[in-house]
Amino acid sequence: MTASTAMPPLQAERQSPPSAATDLTPLLKLEKLLQENQHLWRGRDNNTPHADGIRTGFPTLDARLPDGGWPKGALLEMVVPRWGIGELRLMLPALAALSKQPRWSMWINPPFIPYAPALAEAGVALDHTLIVTPRQPATETAWSMEKALRASTCAIVMAWTDRLPDRSVRRLQLAAEQGNSLGVLFHSKENGPSPAAVRIRLEPTESGLEVQILKARGGYHYRKVHLAL
Repeated sequence: MTASTAMPPLQAERQSPPSAATDLTPLLKLEKLLQENQHLWRGRDNNTPHADGIRTGFPTLDARLPDGGWPKGALLEMVVPRWGIGELRLMLPALAALSKQPRWSMWINPPFIPYAPALAEAGVALDHTLIVTPRQPATETAWSMEKALRASTCAIVMAWTDRLPDRSVRRLQLAAEQGNSLGVLFHSKENGPSPAAVRIRLEPTESGLEVQILKARGGYHYRKVHLAL
């Protein structure tokens, strides 16, 4: 009696409802979302840098940045203990490449007058370079940077200012995304986390610079990189 009424194991498996674990639809939707939205990232997905970043001109630094270089359409925050230690030399390769675009390279409130012959020798297109000197740097530097980034007419906007409130930095980050421009914010004081996509700190060395990646969207290899300048 027991043998005649028992259901064969194979038949029982066929009649049972499909397991939820075999439904890959949510995973496929999530994968599609990650691929279509550049602002979403997986924290462990950074073993191999992406190839769509702006090359820094220093392969060892490119290898540490998740985008394989400076991020596009984003804000880079650079903490410099004092001006003139090599921060501009670090940006020269990107400046030279971006100045070839039919868009402007804007400098806002630089601490020194840029030396045009040296910039030209490094490959920077001077006819696409603008220098803005605000009358009231404390209040107008961030405002000018936000307007320039959001306008989409600048490939790169660099500004030198004191440490800004997080709300102001977040506005600059959003403006860079909207205008698809690279914003570079130089300041001399380290004051904790920041909404910027990438944040680095520079220290001078005998042979060049020590670059510490404090934050990089999509990456966790926050190690120090020594660059010979």
